[in-house]
Amino acid sequence: MRLTLHSFDSTDRIALPGLLYEPARSSKSVAIWLHGNGGASVFYSASRMNALGEALTRRGVAFFTFNNRGAEVEKMLKRRRGRDSEYVMLGFAHERIRDCVKDIDGAIAHLRALGYRKFHLVGHSTGANKICLYDAKKRGLSPVTSYVLLGPGDDVGIAYEDLGNERFHATLERARSEVMRGRGSKIVPKSLSPRPISWASLLDTIDPDGDYNVFPFIEVIRGIRLSKRRPLFRELRKISKRTLVVFGEYDEYCFGDVPACLDVLRELAPKQRCRFAVIGDTGHSFHGAEAELGETIADFFATSPSPRSRG
Repeated sequence: MRLTLHSFDSTDRIALPGLLYEPARSSKSVAIWLHGNGGASVFYSASRMNALGEALTRRGVAFFTFNNRGAEVEKMLKRRRGRDSEYVMLGFAHERIRDCVKDIDGAIAHLRALGYRKFHLVGHSTGANKICLYDAKKRGLSPVTSYVLLGPGDDVGIAYEDLGNERFHATLERARSEVMRGRGSKIVPKSLSPRPISWASLLDTIDPDGDYNVFPFIEVIRGIRLSKRRPLFRELRKISKRTLVVFGEYDEYCFGDVPACLDVLRELAPKQRCRFAVIGDTGHSFHGAEAELGETIADFFATSPSPRSRG
């Protein structure tokens, strides 16, 4: 296995860093890792990245992991402007989830220039939401072969449970008001979020009718209708590629009921395209089960679907 450090541009010219794990023998197939939100960074997840890189490269699939614009909490990133450049404040506190399309397309373009032709997306936590949103935004034109969704979560539902009904709706209206007043880039009070986050990003994250609400588990499991216009699980119902969904047995963001979340997905996801797995004795981060996770993903990539066996 060979490991190299890379820098590439998103399609709107944001410079992003990444690591490429390549198998000893040349390959045209590569899996692209999309990390979660809340301050994540692939450079601080060495045990997981190395385990996945080893498992995939051993099976002939390269592994590309990069920090997207939502990495860390607040981060100054360089945006290229022709021959010049400027710095913009991004990171978790300022990201909009729909911008993931620009980051993913930039990563694919970079890898294509290196000679790769077969692409897979592997998204953890919010990264799983981003995959589904990417697929929907590409309108059936995604250049990716297959998707892996690891620990997909309900950020809207988590915020609702943390804040309670009255405070959740008050916070939502306050965020809308602050954005409309041109104060979207301002950081919200610590009483609403222990981690720094702007009003615009908070609204993006907790709006039941926004792009973030890809996996509204709480609305189905608890019968709480939060979204007014957005069809539940809209993106997953129409996902266009072979998809593997994996949870840790004790995922702490599944409202204490991983089987119930899985049942919802099995009922609503396209059965001819989607498969499901649970890795035992681990949680949302898959800590301690990284090698098994890598093998599970590699097995999925290696399995060629047939008309009688898919799903």
